[in-house]
Amino acid sequence: MAEYTAPHDNLIVSADIALEARKIDFVTQFAKNWDALREVMGITRPIRKANGTVLSTKYAEGELQSGEVEEGAFIPRSHFSVKEKPFGKIKVEKYAKEVSIEAVADHGYDAAVNMTDEEFLVQLQDVVSERFYTQLKSGEMKFEEKTFQMAFAMALGKVKDKFKQMHRSVTGTVVFVNTLDLYAYLGNSEITVQTAFGFNYVENFLGAERTFITSEIPRGTLIATPMNNIVSYYVDPADSEFARMGLNYTTDGETNLIGFAVQGDYDRATSVSYALMGLTLFAEYGDAIAVVTINKNADKPESEAVSGDTGSLAQLTVTPAASSDNDGYSKVTIAPEKASGDSYRYRIAKAKVNVRYHQDLSTWTPWDGTSEIAGTDSDHITVAEVNAGYRALKAGDAQLKVKQPE
Repeated sequence: MAEYTAPHDNLIVSADIALEARKIDFVTQFAKNWDALREVMGITRPIRKANGTVLSTKYAEGELQSGEVEEGAFIPRSHFSVKEKPFGKIKVEKYAKEVSIEAVADHGYDAAVNMTDEEFLVQLQDVVSERFYTQLKSGEMKFEEKTFQMAFAMALGKVKDKFKQMHRSVTGTVVFVNTLDLYAYLGNSEITVQTAFGFNYVENFLGAERTFITSEIPRGTLIATPMNNIVSYYVDPADSEFARMGLNYTTDGETNLIGFAVQGDYDRATSVSYALMGLTLFAEYGDAIAVVTINKNADKPESEAVSGDTGSLAQLTVTPAASSDNDGYSKVTIAPEKASGDSYRYRIAKAKVNVRYHQDLSTWTPWDGTSEIAGTDSDHITVAEVNAGYRALKAGDAQLKVKQPE
C-alpha cells in the first residue's frame, strides 16, 4: 500500500485560483467602466491625492484694462487671479457585503455571489455619480430661460464665453438634463442612448458633444459645463501604509481606483467582500457650471406672468444653519409648517428671488422640508409653499449658512 503524503502547506488549490480571478475581474470591470466614462467626458488620467485632501472649486477674478493708450503713454496692466473656495475632502471610503452559505445553498453560487458582486459594483459607481451631481447642482452661473431649447443653447453659450474670459479653450461641452424633460422635448423622435460607468448619454445633441440623461437633475433644470472643466481625483487603495496593516487589496495595477478583497468568515459561515474606494469626479471651476431653470414666464412682465386667482403672498420664516455632518450643506427650517396637501419648492440664487401669489413654481426644486441643501455662504435660498398645482401661497428668503470643510 502506497504511503500517504500530505500536500504542502503553501499549495495553491483550485479554490484559490477561482477566488483570485473573481477579485481581478471585479477591479478590472470597474476600471473598464471608468475608462469608458473618462473617454466620453474627455477626462484626463485621474490625479492621485493623499487621503483627507481638501478639494476646492476655483474662480477667476480680474478686469481687462482699456487698450486705448496714447503714443508713449504707460500701458495699464490687467491683473487676473485664480482663487479657490473649499468644497469638501477626498477620503478613502470602506464598503463590504456578506453572503451566507445558506444563500449559496438555496440559490446557487452564481446568484448569491456573482450577481451580488455585479450589484455591489454598480452601487459603488452610483456613489461617484451622485456626489458629482450634487456638486454640479451647486454651480454658480444661475439664470432662467423660457424653453428647453433656449435653455440648452444659452447654457452652451455662457459656459463657452466664461472659459473665453478665462483665456481657456473649450475642448467640448457636456449638458446634464432630466430624463422626462428630454423626452418631452423629443416627442416621438428617436435617439441612441449609450451608457458608461452608469451614466446614460447621447452624442452631438443640440450642439453639445455629450448630453447626459438622469433623474438626478430635477425637472425644469439643465446643467452645462466645458468638458475640460471636469477632473477626477483618487486615493490609492494599494497604499503601502495599508499593506503594512495586513490589508492587501487587489487593484487594477495601472491606476488603482478601487481595491477589492474577499475573506471567508468561519465564525459566521459567510463570505465577506470588501471594497476600498476614494474616487471623485469634480468640476474645477464652479463659476463655469451653468445651472439653468426653464421658466415659461422668464421674460414676461409681472402683470402678464401670472394668471388665475388674486390674493396676497403669505410670509415664511426661513432659518438656515450649517450642517453638523456634511461639508457644503445647510440645514433649513421653516415656520410656520406647511398646510396639509401643500409642498415646498426652493431656488438657490445669489440674491433674493421675488415670488408672486399663485406664481407657477413647477420648475423650482422640490424639497421635503427636512433634507439638507447644498450651497455656499454667499447664496440665498428662497423657499415657497405651493398648492397641489405648484402655485405659490407663501414664501421666504434667507442667506445660506453651510458647513465649511475642517
